[in-house]
Amino acid sequence: EKETSEYQSDGQESNDISSEMDYNETPDVRTADSLENKLQDLVGHSSYENNYVEIPKVNLDTVVIKNSEIHDYIDEWFNLQQEKFEALNLYEKVDTEFKKFKQTAQKEVNYLVKEFECRKSADSYARATTSRTGVLDTSKLHTYRYNEDLFKKVTTLPDGKNHGLIFVLDWSGSMQYTMKDTCKQLFNLIWFCKKVGIPFDVYAFTGEWKQNDYDRLLEKHVIPDLKPHYEKEEGLLAVHERFSMMNMITSEMSGKNIERQLLNVWRLACSFQESWSCGYTYPPRVTLSGTPLNEAIISLHQIIPHFQKTHRLQKVHCIVLTDGEANTVPYHVEIQRGPDSEPYMGCRRVNPEGTFLRDRKLGTTYKFSYRYNEFTDVLLTNLRDRFPNTSFIGIRVLEGRDMNRFLNLYFDPTEDYDWTQKEKIQLEWKKTKSFCLKNSGYDAYFGISSSVLSSDSEFEVAEDATKAKIKSAFVKSLKTKKLNKKVLGEFISLVA
Repeated sequence: EKETSEYQSDGQESNDISSEMDYNETPDVRTADSLENKLQDLVGHSSYENNYVEIPKVNLDTVVIKNSEIHDYIDEWFNLQQEKFEALNLYEKVDTEFKKFKQTAQKEVNYLVKEFECRKSADSYARATTSRTGVLDTSKLHTYRYNEDLFKKVTTLPDGKNHGLIFVLDWSGSMQYTMKDTCKQLFNLIWFCKKVGIPFDVYAFTGEWKQNDYDRLLEKHVIPDLKPHYEKEEGLLAVHERFSMMNMITSEMSGKNIERQLLNVWRLACSFQESWSCGYTYPPRVTLSGTPLNEAIISLHQIIPHFQKTHRLQKVHCIVLTDGEANTVPYHVEIQRGPDSEPYMGCRRVNPEGTFLRDRKLGTTYKFSYRYNEFTDVLLTNLRDRFPNTSFIGIRVLEGRDMNRFLNLYFDPTEDYDWTQKEKIQLEWKKTKSFCLKNSGYDAYFGISSSVLSSDSEFEVAEDATKAKIKSAFVKSLKTKKLNKKVLGEFISLVA
């Protein structure tokens, strides 16, 4: 009995303490604390907080250099050079070469026109509709007892879409020896646009037009007006004030002026490639610069809708001609050196760890990668999402030794890719010296051999040539023509 009473007494005391804790003390929530501790263990100490950057809305008045301003400057430079050496015809050789190329290029241009018109017609007939007119077809009246369809019919062909092309030309130093061959492809496409009446604009991205320099030939000091392209805010990708998009050629000019401007660009390209042997020099403000390709893609967010609105277009195609990748673009961040110093807007490199490109209009985000070419792909992917009615085509001019290095950018051994596709591309390169990638930021990314581009497609041999030389020249001519038609045909399939 004693033991029982003691047990009851202890139990009673325990209940009294518990009751006192329930009312007078804060309960110890062990389950929530345990959950919080476990969650902390899941977080890596080396992780970064998610960071979001955005595309700035650049001012086209400060980014785009007007077409007339560029060629007035180039004309003045070339004319002053000719006056200085009036005893020599500085441009005779290069101008003759341009005229010869224009004549030989007409076959490729006519091929483009034919393919474009054929594809347009096929597309129109595929969308054709047939309807009754309400007018009796007298040739069917005798069938009125068993035929209910006695009315004439009409087939309606819908009008084709209004097309427009924007060309973005790489004006960087690495293009020195491939600029001329790249311009050959560009000129073919420009002459094609002129023949079929497609509006176009050609932009060259550069960081040299706004350089502060003394122009020796013009004998004046060039002091550019470095206005910011947008209002700087924290989190916006940074576009330097010296960045420019030079509007080199535009369909808004007359045919005569377009040919004059094409000749100017041809002279520039030849002077870059033959800098040691050329009899004239290029103007300093249009010299080759770095590779602000990513800044050019950012500016397309304003250039494309402006171009589309100006020409009332339904379909826009953007073609980027380049020979390499670009550096990543930093973003703006407010920096304060010390507690007593004033904060200022600086720049910081994009850290791929936890950094995203955010598009508030689309409500989407894009993850950056450590590979520098994928930074450009992210910008292109966002651009394609923003403008679904615009096709983006890349044309990459490659030296033979650079082909595999370029392919490895899009077929990473650490990634799960279809390696048979890479092997097919390598075989295609061996046969045609060209290929087309579908797994980049572009809708189609063409790789073209610079050596084949520089080959003359004309079949020309000396009068005393041997059979072996004639055969070699003929085979070389056929290969070049085959490459041109293949690339141009694939291009038309995308824009028609």
